[in-house]
Amino acid sequence: MRPRCGTDMGLIVKTSARAIIPLIGIFGAYIVAHGHLTPGGGFQGGATIAGAGILFLVAFGLNEMRKHYNKHLYSALEGLGGLVFLGAAMLGIGTAFFYNTLWHNGPFFNGKPGTLLSAGFLPIMNLAVGLKVFTGLVSALVAIAMYRRWRS
Repeated sequence: MRPRCGTDMGLIVKTSARAIIPLIGIFGAYIVAHGHLTPGGGFQGGATIAGAGILFLVAFGLNEMRKHYNKHLYSALEGLGGLVFLGAAMLGIGTAFFYNTLWHNGPFFNGKPGTLLSAGFLPIMNLAVGLKVFTGLVSALVAIAMYRRWRS
């Protein structure tokens, strides 16, 4: 017997997902923001945040995901992530590709190792990569789910 496509899970899974999805998103944002200080970074954090979107898709089904998913917005955000990453890389092109042109002793970026704003461009690049990975993975899984529904 073929499984029904696009159906949602039961009440327990949906209730658990409502509680867990924000926690996954917050943890993924933490991984992105602290990627230059701890193991992790833009890709790992973006994939973690995408896990929240995938959990939403699995728990609530494709029909509910379609109500909350805007492919034009996700496409624009994915492009923005790529452009910010390349733009930050190109700022130092007079000296070297990916050269850190941000000051290290100023009001926003202090030179103290181990602080959140001590890495110059790295947090900006982690944010850009995290945005690109998150939107790309969620878009890919939604496309796979829609294709599966179309094929059945």
